[in-house]
Amino acid sequence: MAAPRHPAPTLGTQRLAAACQAEVPELTKRLMAAIATDNPEWTDYTAVPRADLRDGCKRYLTRILDLLGRQDPDPDGDDVAAAIGRRRAEQGVPLEAMLRTFRLGGQIVWEALLDKADDIGPTEIRQVGSAMWAVVDGMSSALVTSYRTTELERVRSDERRRHSLMEDLLAGRAHDATFAARAGRELNLPPNGAYLVVVARGESGPPLHMGTEAALGASGIRSVWHDREDSTVGLVSLEHRDGSAVLQQLRPLISGRAGVSPVVAGLAGVDAGHGLAVLALDTAPGDEHGLLVSLDERYPEALLLRSPDLTALLVTHTLGPVLDLPPKERDILLQTLAVWLAENCSAANAAPKLHCHRNTVINRLQRISMLLGRQLEGQRSYVELSLALAALETPGTPRV
Repeated sequence: MAAPRHPAPTLGTQRLAAACQAEVPELTKRLMAAIATDNPEWTDYTAVPRADLRDGCKRYLTRILDLLGRQDPDPDGDDVAAAIGRRRAEQGVPLEAMLRTFRLGGQIVWEALLDKADDIGPTEIRQVGSAMWAVVDGMSSALVTSYRTTELERVRSDERRRHSLMEDLLAGRAHDATFAARAGRELNLPPNGAYLVVVARGESGPPLHMGTEAALGASGIRSVWHDREDSTVGLVSLEHRDGSAVLQQLRPLISGRAGVSPVVAGLAGVDAGHGLAVLALDTAPGDEHGLLVSLDERYPEALLLRSPDLTALLVTHTLGPVLDLPPKERDILLQTLAVWLAENCSAANAAPKLHCHRNTVINRLQRISMLLGRQLEGQRSYVELSLALAALETPGTPRV
């Protein structure tokens, strides 16, 4: 048979405990006084009404004496200690303060037992001490278990609440000013003011470095990050900051790929900002990591993505004959056209970038012009050619 975990109180211990029961009101006063004069950092009960604290102290001291009076106490699963732990966790009392109070209470009970032990010898005094401190240790264990369980439940409840609020914001509920104000309070975000909405995805790992919210917070930037099934969404409050400066601080925190909306007005703009951030992300090259793309930098690509049918017609109309060439010739001509446009339509400037002679660039451009049956110069041609080339480079646009 397994030995009991705690020593059973002797008859002498039970007698002393019974003798002290009548003194519980006085012992409670002593414990309250000890809490008030102890180190405030160790016994911080500012969130607990005094009557509530007194009641908890009384129940704790009563239970110590009650367990000492039993033949087979089980303090490890004590429901009084568990109830106190649950209540104090809900009130936000630090666990260290609770454990300190339990030790102070144990000391007060121990002194009361000694005051009644005039006719008890040293051996039995040691037995009384062993039983008493075993009860305090067991009740402390029950306190810790209940406290941590309650904290975990509260964290999970807070996470569910936060998840629900974020989903409601993305669904557009913040157009209701009352909801926006409540969501702002609970998420610690201003209901009004300027925001950036970020959507991040990771191909083979998390899209953000750990501690992104804390890292931004250390710079005074308030943000909330929300994991969804296919992405992580962030709301970043600018609060009179320049958006580009905030993005500079955010970029190093991206480990996957992220898209950023233009500045939107308040929590009411979050739903629209989310759609624009997704659009920005969809324009980002798919093979790059640690990439942050702002829609403000990708409007042509975004327009192409928004009109896939027109984009396909544009590519076919503008570059069709070039795209029909064998791959090697096609790629050389497309690269030449892209560099020439990027260099302000200067063959002389494009040649070094293409590692060829200026005349070679001119010959290739003439070849493209002949295939397309149109002049390459002119504002309209520049726009159409640039958009068609952008479509070929933008993920998700139609391929001819």
